Amino acid sequence: VQLQASGGGLAQAGGSLRLFCDASGRTVSAMSWFRQAPGKEREFVAAMTWRGERKFYADPVKGRFTISRDNRNNTVYLQMNRLKVEDTAAYYCAARRFSGIGTMARNYDFWGQGTQVTVSS
Repeated sequence: VQLQASGGGLAQAGGSLRLFCDASGRTVSAMSWFRQAPGKEREFVAAMTWRGERKFYADPVKGRFTISRDNRNNTVYLQMNRLKVEDTAAYYCAARRFSGIGTMARNYDFWGQGTQVTVSS
C-alpha cells in the first residue's frame, strides 16, 4: 500500500484546512491520521474503517475535525475546522491492512510522508 498525503499549509487560528491522503495498492481495513509536533511523540488524531461505518477521534479534535473518504476513489480526507495553534504539527496518514481499527500507531502497517500544518495566532 502506498500513501500520499497532501494539503497541509499555513492557517490562522479559527481557520480551516483540508488534508488529503491518496491510497493505492492492496485493500485496507482502516485509515487514520496521526500528528507529531516538534519534541513530542506521534499522537492519534482520527481513524475510520474503510467503508466508514466506524470512526474515532482524539478528544482534542472532536467536534472540529472530520475524517471521511470519497467513495469514487481511494482518497481519505481530514477536514480541520476551528484550528488552534496547538494543532500545529506534521500530519501523517496511515493504513491498516487486516481487519479491525485502532488508535495507536502500532495498529497501522503503512504510512505516508508527513504534511506540515502550521496554525498562527
